[in-house]
Amino acid sequence: MIFQTLKRIPFWQKVLAGFALGTIAGIALGESAIMLKPLGDLFISAIKMLVAPLVFCAIVVSITSLGSQANLKRLSFKTLGMFMFTGTMASFIGLAIGSSFDMGGTLELATTEVRDRDIPGFAQVLLNMIPVNPFASLAEGKVLQIIVFAALVGIAINAVGEKAAPLKNTIEAGAEVMFELTRMVLKLTPIGVFGLMAWVVGEYGLSTLLPLGKFIVAIYVAALIHIIFVYGGLVKFAAGLSPVQFFRKAMPAQLVAFSTASSFGTLPASSKCTESMGVSKRYSAFVLPLGATMNMDGCGGIYPAIAAIFIAQIYGIPLDMTDYMLIAVTATVASVGTAGVPGSAMVMLSVTLGVVGLPLEGIAFIAAIDRVIDMIRTATNVTGDMMTAVVIGKSEGQFDEQQFYSDEKIVEQTT
Repeated sequence: MIFQTLKRIPFWQKVLAGFALGTIAGIALGESAIMLKPLGDLFISAIKMLVAPLVFCAIVVSITSLGSQANLKRLSFKTLGMFMFTGTMASFIGLAIGSSFDMGGTLELATTEVRDRDIPGFAQVLLNMIPVNPFASLAEGKVLQIIVFAALVGIAINAVGEKAAPLKNTIEAGAEVMFELTRMVLKLTPIGVFGLMAWVVGEYGLSTLLPLGKFIVAIYVAALIHIIFVYGGLVKFAAGLSPVQFFRKAMPAQLVAFSTASSFGTLPASSKCTESMGVSKRYSAFVLPLGATMNMDGCGGIYPAIAAIFIAQIYGIPLDMTDYMLIAVTATVASVGTAGVPGSAMVMLSVTLGVVGLPLEGIAFIAAIDRVIDMIRTATNVTGDMMTAVVIGKSEGQFDEQQFYSDEKIVEQTT
């Protein structure tokens, strides 16, 4: 009976409860709360376990899902190019907003991890992206090398065609297994948050929680800038259409995305909205599910960039231009592969923190407010999918401009 009741509680509420109970335990136990820290360490270790195989399988599957049919190649690459462009812009906006906000204030936590500050030059960073031994890169968790190798494997599978089908099917099966394993590990989030928050509050006091409000504001400001200026600008200047009309017809899907915090759950509403905008069903059926898997500017661009800067600030770790470049590259490219996974933002953040050398304990510090942030992240992601459908659809003749400017009523399909 108790387990059935627990299952009915939304996941974000469980994480929030872990945060609250951890805070209470930290206040009550004081420095003795360090005995609960292993619960958080277990969660962090489990997250680390996922990263290498998950990134490899997910990116290969994302590349192979584009297919190799001649009539889809140009459409596929233009769509993927738009995803990468907006993802890059999202990461730059995230870095700019994160750097302009003093989110950490006077708070400075200590970390148990040793940060290696031996940062190579720009040319060496590019060279280091090519794995000399891909298996060693997987074993050592060198994420940028894994991303490059996975992308090349996906491209090669598409080039080989039918003969590579067994390998393609094997990696797709591996991706499904990793997605399920990710769901299993993320169930530990409330326990991990409880253990780490008890330790943090017990060690440093309640003042550690004050910067979270600034962090939320920074995420929302960056997301709104990205939606209005990047998406609106592309609709205006790349497609030559009215951004006001686009946002008016996109609003039903944006509201569903904001309230449900689920890109896949918003697909019925976003499909209806793009149909009302004049995008052909053939193209919208391709771009929207693909975007729900690959195009995650909120989760993969804005959020890891700002979160990495926030965690660096609260731990008193300085970041240089090379760090910012690594954050931007990782947040942009890796998000293309892992975006469709439940809890992908947390996995993506662990990837970004690992590449730059920031402490993964910081994830638990912001996990409790993830639902509040996930609402605007998802609204950003879904808006980007619809924008891509309109802009690329118009350039490829998959768009009815007269329908776009029509004033027909949009019937929401939220279930």
